[in-house]
Amino acid sequence: MTAISIKDLDVWFGARDYAVRDVSFEVEDGESFGLVGESGSGKSTILRAIAGLVPTWSGQMSVAGESLGKTRSKAFYRRVQMVFQDPYASLHPRHTVDQVLSEAMRLHGVPDIDRRIVALLNDVGLGSGFRFRYPHQMSGGQRQRVAIARALAPEPSILLLDEPTSALDVSVQAEILNLLVDLRAEHQLTYLMVSHDLGVVGHLCGRIAVMQDGRFVETLSVDQMRRLEADTDYTRHLLESSINSVR
Repeated sequence: MTAISIKDLDVWFGARDYAVRDVSFEVEDGESFGLVGESGSGKSTILRAIAGLVPTWSGQMSVAGESLGKTRSKAFYRRVQMVFQDPYASLHPRHTVDQVLSEAMRLHGVPDIDRRIVALLNDVGLGSGFRFRYPHQMSGGQRQRVAIARALAPEPSILLLDEPTSALDVSVQAEILNLLVDLRAEHQLTYLMVSHDLGVVGHLCGRIAVMQDGRFVETLSVDQMRRLEADTDYTRHLLESSINSVR
């Protein structure tokens, strides 16, 4: 089953200042698919378009068979959740972890909130001792675990991951990546992940699409990426410049 289908997607800002041009791809149910490229290549814009955060786009997008228009249904937001780059900016500084998770579940009508909060905190490796902490009382890695728990609160099937480890220390990045690997297996999740770090993508994804100037350059498997098998000079240059982090 196809979890995400994108066809002929264009996204623009202002007077047709295109950030994404003619992008098409599919992500199968349970797959982890990566979008890579230099800063400004349009990777995060694709995630934002899927999530309904970009007003000006054309083409066809569907998620789990639901065709997407200019607005998103409540069912869409239960099915699809997003994890952002900066875990501090994405959490309300004056809300405890309990408030953050409770609000997400009430919004989506999730029952048995008290039990579910404890289960979520255990799922992301924090435990109930973090339930009444504020963001400033936690490290960057702990805050990102809370952000992931919030994304999991409505029990989605798809996570959009926008550079989920880039704001973290290198030592913490591996912990969060391993957590995401475990959660995907445990909850049968589908991932669409954006990163500029090929080592991160290689750890989590089976296929990647390389982007340049808003367009897809080529799509290849992570095994091809590790073997530096590429059809274009741009991709070869990108892979060679990141060889130490991929292997």
